[in-house]
Amino acid sequence: MMLDLFADTPPWQEPLAPGAVILRRRALSVAEALLADVGNIAAVSPFRHMVTPGGYTMSVAMTNCGNLGWATNQKGYLYSPVDPQTANPWPAMPELFLDLALQCAKEAGYPDFLPDACLINRYAPGAKLSLHQDKDEKTLSAPIVSVSLGLPAVFQFGGLQRNDPLQRVLLEHGDVVVWGGESRLFYHGIQPLKEGDHPATGAFRYNLTFRHT
Repeated sequence: MMLDLFADTPPWQEPLAPGAVILRRRALSVAEALLADVGNIAAVSPFRHMVTPGGYTMSVAMTNCGNLGWATNQKGYLYSPVDPQTANPWPAMPELFLDLALQCAKEAGYPDFLPDACLINRYAPGAKLSLHQDKDEKTLSAPIVSVSLGLPAVFQFGGLQRNDPLQRVLLEHGDVVVWGGESRLFYHGIQPLKEGDHPATGAFRYNLTFRHT
């Protein structure tokens, strides 16, 4: 059943794992403004399909905003103050982005979170994100705050080992997932996006991932 049936209900929380929670509909009231900011960011630093060190072209298109942006090169993954495609600094993080990330982190039990990077992923039908750990940050004490916009997607959330059992939960427009503490290094990913037409994003899903690097 699509959770959009409950779109008129107030936001609510769903525990996911120790240190991890889903804030259902938390970003719904500001979704339109968030997407407008995404468009402004992409006009400066366009979406691109990054190539991993192993030569694999990611199916997810990506850009960044904030003091640092996540990128790849032949040596590995890194956070850089400069967009390698434009040779200019990444766009500044919009105030709305920062306020939402701070509020969601606080509601999830992480009052000291201060993100300096926001990865923006754009999923077209068939795009996916394989199981991985977010471990490129210098400190792992800060949580991850992840905002879903547009088409629904199945989020996979496992454990500390790649072959640990997976939870599969549907994330929809306005949902926010926060994980840290015991769950900070849990494997996670997105199953291939199904085709659809969302009134706010058309054939796409967008994901804002806030991190303290």
